[in-house]
Amino acid sequence: MIFRKLVLLILFIVLPTNIALAVSKFLVKEIRVEGLQRISAGTVFNYIPVKVGDLMTPELSRLAIRKLFKTGFFRDVRLEREGNVLVIQVVERPTITKITIEGSKEISEEDLKQTMKQLGLAEGRVFNRSLLDKVERELKKTYYNVGKYSARITTTVTPLERNRVMLQLDISEGRKSAIVGIHLVGNEKFKDKKLRKNFKQKTRSSFGLFRSRYQYSKQKLVGDIESLRNYYQNRGFMKFNVESTQVSITPDKENVFVTINISEGKKYTISGINIAGKLVLPEADIRKLITIKPGDVFSRKITTRIQKYINDAHGDIGYAFSKVNIEPKIDEATATVLFTFNIDPGQRVYVRRINFSGNTITSDTVLRREMRQLEGGWLSRKNIERSRVRLQRLGFFDSVRIKTERVAGSSDQMDVTFVVKERQTGNVNLSVGYSDVDGAIISAGVTQSNLFGSGKNLSVSVNRSDSTKNANFSYSNPYYTLDGVSRGFNLFVTEIDAEKAFTAAYNSKTLGLGMFYGIPVSENRRLTFGLTVESLEISVRSDTAQVAKDFVAANGEKNTILRANLSWVYDTLNSRVFPSKGTVHRVSLESAIPGSELEYYSLNYTTLRFWKVTERTTFRAKLNLSYGDGFGDTETLPFYKNYFAGGSNTLRGYKSRSIGPIDKATPFDPIGGSKRILTSLEYFFPAPGAAEGNNKLKLSLFVDGGMVYGPGEDVDLSTMRYTAGLSVSWFTAVGPLRLSFSTPLNEEPGDDTESFQFSIGVPFR
Repeated sequence: MIFRKLVLLILFIVLPTNIALAVSKFLVKEIRVEGLQRISAGTVFNYIPVKVGDLMTPELSRLAIRKLFKTGFFRDVRLEREGNVLVIQVVERPTITKITIEGSKEISEEDLKQTMKQLGLAEGRVFNRSLLDKVERELKKTYYNVGKYSARITTTVTPLERNRVMLQLDISEGRKSAIVGIHLVGNEKFKDKKLRKNFKQKTRSSFGLFRSRYQYSKQKLVGDIESLRNYYQNRGFMKFNVESTQVSITPDKENVFVTINISEGKKYTISGINIAGKLVLPEADIRKLITIKPGDVFSRKITTRIQKYINDAHGDIGYAFSKVNIEPKIDEATATVLFTFNIDPGQRVYVRRINFSGNTITSDTVLRREMRQLEGGWLSRKNIERSRVRLQRLGFFDSVRIKTERVAGSSDQMDVTFVVKERQTGNVNLSVGYSDVDGAIISAGVTQSNLFGSGKNLSVSVNRSDSTKNANFSYSNPYYTLDGVSRGFNLFVTEIDAEKAFTAAYNSKTLGLGMFYGIPVSENRRLTFGLTVESLEISVRSDTAQVAKDFVAANGEKNTILRANLSWVYDTLNSRVFPSKGTVHRVSLESAIPGSELEYYSLNYTTLRFWKVTERTTFRAKLNLSYGDGFGDTETLPFYKNYFAGGSNTLRGYKSRSIGPIDKATPFDPIGGSKRILTSLEYFFPAPGAAEGNNKLKLSLFVDGGMVYGPGEDVDLSTMRYTAGLSVSWFTAVGPLRLSFSTPLNEEPGDDTESFQFSIGVPFR
């Protein structure tokens, strides 16, 4: 009896209880489907293996029922016979009309719904309770992967009219589990403390402070294990291996213990280096790329870098698909390894066509003249990348991507397409800004840096600050000639009330017209020269600074100057906004043409150097040297051309233009000088919590130095002023914002310091 009941129970579980089979065979003359609400009869007919005219059998009945259940559309299926009519009775599963999620913070509701959809549970789909259980398990795994092992998910199913349901998921995420211990087993050459420094995940102290810093993440643990592997293999331990990893969680799911079992192996040195394969480059040139030699300790990082160097060298001469295989031959007895770099250059590839996509405004001509890869020439990775950088530096595009395609029917030709995403290059703007140097700034203007898609620049602007009024019209053509010689001109009028700029009081008005040319000397070097004619008027009054009165007495209130400008620039920066590497050298000369009513010259040298410290941090060094003087009938550099220091753009921590010589009459305002030295060291790093790739916000630690010297004064480096502090640089919706908090390091009596400074709407310099 017990055995019989057990068999019946098994059959009850295994076989659907709602299967009704015809008791005998019959010829199907009609098929009728009953119980459908949303699903069409045609859908049912497509799934059942029976059609009118078929002989219905018990086996065919079972097959039809299995196929209909397998669709997931029905929770009940019955087959009945009415004469020669096959009647299919179904009960549809309900449809999910809405899914709501409450309590999700760590993972967005959108991401959770996307996961559910991939598993088959989404709004508009058929509801399957067994599938819901699977979804709950997968969502918990998602939370486990981010370290939230105490996450709970409660699902409520609410039936609605017309055979619909609404799902609500209430999520209690709980706290992330904190790592309280990382234990390394098997390390003999390096101590635990030294190895754990390579881990991004840290262990929490017993006091539990700053818990968020020590939260467990499965993805981060995988990355830490890879960092551990790199650490060993970059120090000679070629056969290092992670034998196992155990992660244990306390019963309250609050704390995590990680144990990593490792096998260090031997430390290997390099016994020799061979080069094999088909060589299209001279072996001597290839060996210059190999930066290791016999006796060096093995390093995976260095050998991988060499592999890339060799591949790149082949890619630059047309072998775009070269392969370099590193073949080690290990001698266990001596713990040495012989490396063979086996080179397969593949077939040389040529560029058939260069195409452009996405440039709806900018003409192809503008893009094509920036190309360093030529059609008909062999494909060069270096030239293609340089072409991409030149397009990006035009400022016309948000992004530039490269697509390469093989030419159909040809094994040695490729087409290269530059896919660009254009940005708005013309604007009419009205902006308000502030600078600690110029005070409040109001600007209005019309600018088009890509005039009619030609790459030419046209600008009309009006600016007004507390101390300066300026109107400017400028036009430039970056390709006045096909060789890349640029030409431009500008017309400007400027009025200055120097007293409001915190310097010696005087008023001036300048009207000027200039023309300039730029000549590309090489890929990274450019020479620019121009001529400008200026009409200068300086007015004095009773409270005007003595230096201005002396100047007017010697030269008169009105002067006309024809001046020449000459500059040479070497620029390898990889970006115009927060560069991470590259160098700039800039030498510029401004000189009045002999015979002008004022004769003077001003010489400036600026150098910048950026080093990438890590993937997200950069170090910058800057030096600026300036010198000016008069010649002919002008004894010294005109005072209005003097150099100043102090303020957010020169020497942070000191009030704007406050460092250097002062007027000899009360109120002894700063008047600047004819010689200036500025230095700066700055370390840039991302703001805490900033997403990777965020290039709009940077923090920096800096040390600035500077001093200004007047005519007749010797340059005395011991008088230099130095400051240190923290700076915030942020590209906001209303313009560049810079904040700096600094303190002088060697303040002298009488110095005018300013610990907090900021500017907005003023380009970073």
